[in-house]
Amino acid sequence: MSQTLTIDGLKRRNWPINLRQSGNSDARILISTRIRKSPWWHLSKAAGCRAYTTYNHLYHPRSYIKPEDGGLLAEYQFLTEHVSMWDVAVERQIRVKGPDAADFVNLLITRDVHSILPPMQARYVILCNQYGGIINDPVLLRVADDEFWFSISDSDVLLWAQGVNSFANFDVEIHEIDVSPVQIQGPKSAALMEKMFGPHVREIPYYGLIHDTLNGHPVTISRTGFSAEVGFEIYLHDATIHADDIWPHILEQGKEFNLGVIAPSHIRRLEAGILSYGQDMDIENNPFEVRLGWQVDLEKEANFIGKDALARIKQRGVQQRLVGLQLGGAPITWYNEDFYLVKNAEDGNDIGYITSAFWSPNINSNIALAVMPKTYWRMGTKAKVRLPEDGIVDATVVRVPFRDPTKEVPKTAL
Repeated sequence: MSQTLTIDGLKRRNWPINLRQSGNSDARILISTRIRKSPWWHLSKAAGCRAYTTYNHLYHPRSYIKPEDGGLLAEYQFLTEHVSMWDVAVERQIRVKGPDAADFVNLLITRDVHSILPPMQARYVILCNQYGGIINDPVLLRVADDEFWFSISDSDVLLWAQGVNSFANFDVEIHEIDVSPVQIQGPKSAALMEKMFGPHVREIPYYGLIHDTLNGHPVTISRTGFSAEVGFEIYLHDATIHADDIWPHILEQGKEFNLGVIAPSHIRRLEAGILSYGQDMDIENNPFEVRLGWQVDLEKEANFIGKDALARIKQRGVQQRLVGLQLGGAPITWYNEDFYLVKNAEDGNDIGYITSAFWSPNINSNIALAVMPKTYWRMGTKAKVRLPEDGIVDATVVRVPFRDPTKEVPKTAL
């Protein structure tokens, strides 16, 4: 077990990344009332969920298909060849509603909400703190002129937003609401959605929204997803009450399309360069370190939290960044339990660490995102990686996204 705790060339953090290579554990996760069960919990459990993590204070399905039956690679096949359904209640919907909703949201996000987000559309956005650190990277839905939903990643946006407004005093209400999404993702998703809702769902533009009903219950539909495949999210209103009327209905409607219930595919999201909050970035990372500089609009007329800090960071530059790696070794078919160490190809010294790694069936290689110092950003740079089973393997810095860099697949006309 390596005792490396800091790496020369990377920035000093207030709260360091734990780089001990301490491995996995056979301990059982405790199921208790301290962590919430989503409205879909019992249904995903009945569908065969065999592994969970915690995310946004909820239990989050991470695997359904057993390793002897193909495991996560078989789930990837459902996603990329057929259609899949995911329990993503962990996205927790934080609603900002009221006369000042747009102006308050504009204070929180780093782009101008008035120019990028008309009603009935969604956008990927980021929220930063006063130091330029990333608070969250949600999908922001504008479901009405005066109502926004932050569909959040793994941090407490509700507490942040309520805390900010306790001093900012905008005329808004800020609450978590009982709206829980499932994602319908894959090449047959449009056909399944048309069967359930009608042909008008094919007219939803990429990142567009509509309000509709499913099996008699109100839903909001977005053409979004965490897969970089063609896909939709169905946000069920009053989900705790109505989940039992929706999940079985979707399963029945999906039989002819070979619908599979799977975990959110971190294989496919990694191929697409989609970041996972808490894993590839956290509150101590600024956008420029994690390939999100395009999200920072320093020309935005209205002030936003972190604007001055981000201007200073951009001016002086950053000393570390997420890069893509293609690496050797046996196929990585399970989630990395540690931040695997990256080493100099010549002298073997630690130079960085991997945040996410998987085998890519599309690229036919292990791929990874890694935090690396500036001298190792150039594509083609050689490095080494220590893997738990294979020891030291060769690695090369490559382009991110690894596949479909302009997102032509999810933007396909339906």
